[in-house]
Amino acid sequence: MASKIIVRDYDDADWPRVWPIIEEVVRAGDTFPFPTDLTEEEARGIWLENGPGGRVTVALDGDRLLGTAKMGRNRPGPGAHVATASYMVTADARGLGVGRALVVDSLDWARESGFAAMQFNAVVATNTGAVMLYESLGFTVVGTVPRAHELPTGERVGLRIMHVDL
Repeated sequence: MASKIIVRDYDDADWPRVWPIIEEVVRAGDTFPFPTDLTEEEARGIWLENGPGGRVTVALDGDRLLGTAKMGRNRPGPGAHVATASYMVTADARGLGVGRALVVDSLDWARESGFAAMQFNAVVATNTGAVMLYESLGFTVVGTVPRAHELPTGERVGLRIMHVDL
């Protein structure tokens, strides 16, 4: 079990430990709607580019990097008052509170940054651990896009859209 999870801002020196987490999650294809053949270069561009005022964080237990989050505006212009975020946790640290620490930190960041709400656009419906975590922190499912995510088995499952007012 993680002894003391610390969430801090990402530093470029973290990338060699962040990429393996992203790679592990996207290759599995069952919890995150990124291409399973995502390259490191593509991942770096997607994960680190979060628009004006965006942020990337890492979760650590001592020197061990256990997870990462990215956050920013959900949409530009008239939708810029709504934040969004994405989270990835290494498989061997799931269930230890790492995801919760990352989500709570991102909600605090969104409130402090003046966002009115946070919205997740594509939570894989079968990722029940994430759905339950988000709901425990006040998010509600506002819609589901049917059969929008194809699992490695070929089964197509819904993508949840989740929202919380801040």
